[in-house]
Amino acid sequence: MNKYILAIDSFKGCLSSIEAEAAASKGIRMSDEGAEIICIPVSDGGEGMLEAFMAALKAERVEAPVHDPLMRPIIAEYGIKDRLAIIEVAKACGLTLLSEEERNPLRATSYGVGELILDAINHGCNEFIIGLGGTAISDCGIGMLLAIIECEKKQNWDEVSYLFANLKIILASDVSNPLYGENGAAYVFARQKGADDRQIELLERKAKTFADISRKHFGYDFSHTKGAGAAGGLGYAFIQYMHATMKSGIELLLDLLNFDRMMEGTTCVITGEGRADSQTLMGKLPFGIMEKARSHKISTCLIAGQIINSNRLRAAGFADILNINPLNFPVEDAMKSENAIKNITDTIKQYIKGKWNQSR
Repeated sequence: MNKYILAIDSFKGCLSSIEAEAAASKGIRMSDEGAEIICIPVSDGGEGMLEAFMAALKAERVEAPVHDPLMRPIIAEYGIKDRLAIIEVAKACGLTLLSEEERNPLRATSYGVGELILDAINHGCNEFIIGLGGTAISDCGIGMLLAIIECEKKQNWDEVSYLFANLKIILASDVSNPLYGENGAAYVFARQKGADDRQIELLERKAKTFADISRKHFGYDFSHTKGAGAAGGLGYAFIQYMHATMKSGIELLLDLLNFDRMMEGTTCVITGEGRADSQTLMGKLPFGIMEKARSHKISTCLIAGQIINSNRLRAAGFADILNINPLNFPVEDAMKSENAIKNITDTIKQYIKGKWNQSR
């Protein structure tokens, strides 16, 4: 009996990880009825992080009243397992919470993230896994810190300060950018959040000024630490002010899932994402999956809606690379979820039939 592990990232704007894996699973069944199929909802800290980590930890879903990037009241979800909170910051300050016309990182705030943390503390949590990604902000985490400071003013300062000093925070992200500079949060990420050239320069100066003030206050500076520029500088605020540690989101998730043990007896691992290119090899989720599988001498198939530099991807270790879309398939049609589901199912059906069914 063949055994397949599906660990497919979301196809952004089209399919969630769960939906993509369900489509691939159907394709396997159509060509290998008796196969053992393990579906693992995955995320590297960005879109879908909450669902993936909650599934891995069997966590409870909690709702909290918070403010969105424009300070409008919303209800955001997070997860709790014992005293551990799982937070996807995009639930409170995500780009998807705003229309295209509303996007403006000079206005957008991370205040709601601070509210989520405070709500989790009120539920007894003192450990956090926080996914950074998909945000509308570039405020260096100032909004989040403001929410916490305002809470401290309402309560006993010493007690709350002691509590925050004893939190254990792990940041899940695949972003390694510093807070500012040519590879920093403003220059690399702010444009996709709605900033123009003038606003990018303002955000860059704001980040540098905030880092200078923080350095003078604390006597140390983490603005150039890897990941400080993640989520519009939220990474910096967590590291500088809350002593958080940064980990690869996919490595953290795979460790929680005991992925190494899952590899036993596996025929093939299938991973994927919406677009596969040279950036896939820069610590993104499919690359992390492939590296784990390769360490167990198990081949990995990569599927994507668009593939660039397939030779480089293959040289990096992907055994098979499949474009799910037929030749010359219109982009607008490829982005429709019903078409993507069908194309994944058909692609995997043919792949299993043509390759792995031969071993039966």
